[in-house]
Amino acid sequence: MGGVRRAGVLGHPIAHSLSPVLHRAAYAELGLEWEYAAYDVSSGGLADFLAGMDDAWAGLSLTMPLKVEALPLMDFTESMAKLVGAINTVLVQSVGGGRQLVGANTDVWGIQAAFREAGVARAESGLIIGGGATATSALAAFGALGVTAPYVAVRSRGRAGGLLRAATKMGVTPRFVSLEEIPAVMPLADVVMSTVPAEAGATVASSLTEVREGGAFLDAIYSPLVTPLGERYAALGGTRVGGERMLLHQAAEQVRLMTGRAAPVEAMDHALATILRS
Repeated sequence: MGGVRRAGVLGHPIAHSLSPVLHRAAYAELGLEWEYAAYDVSSGGLADFLAGMDDAWAGLSLTMPLKVEALPLMDFTESMAKLVGAINTVLVQSVGGGRQLVGANTDVWGIQAAFREAGVARAESGLIIGGGATATSALAAFGALGVTAPYVAVRSRGRAGGLLRAATKMGVTPRFVSLEEIPAVMPLADVVMSTVPAEAGATVASSLTEVREGGAFLDAIYSPLVTPLGERYAALGGTRVGGERMLLHQAAEQVRLMTGRAAPVEAMDHALATILRS
């Protein structure tokens, strides 16, 4: 269709999102006359937003708290999103004169790509901190890296039901541990991913004394850019991977899915680095 296409990122809170920076940089590099904006949409508001979209919309990026809420609102859900039980990408496709909403998950790709960028293509052991939607994506990414029995540190196992159901479908066996046990299992993990807020990780950091030689740690968050846990991991000799690397690569995959063209990762990375330096 002609005219300006629209896309955007939805969630609450949303003011901190760097997705507009990444997507706008991609559109400029690709020569596309597309718009991308951030929309503050709280839990319970996604259905109304979807219903109000016109034919100019090409797709959406979803962040918390909408990733799980989106599942029953899609016309079709891609296998990875269905497997992890979380959607971070909505594609608006034209079908027979109407439109179809397709749910996808690029978080898993973003996690894998961030670790590959740090030199990790395969791993045997892993630790995931947290038990929510992002942790479930980490579980899938770890499985693709070769980790079939990762440690999963949660405050309450009862709140990790979604992760456990997804693990069963993936053929992955999580080994649940408490947050207090993290310092003991951290040295056993080739790859570690934290999906908890910086302040929660800071408590762990204060008691961490050892990490796996050659291990790599990825934060899901990028504000702050360096968390206390990530800083401590690097100080103990591990490789720290910032959450902005996951953000970059999952956004690049979103651009590919929405536009049908290879994402200009270098241009997106430059825009990201520029805004992070400012």
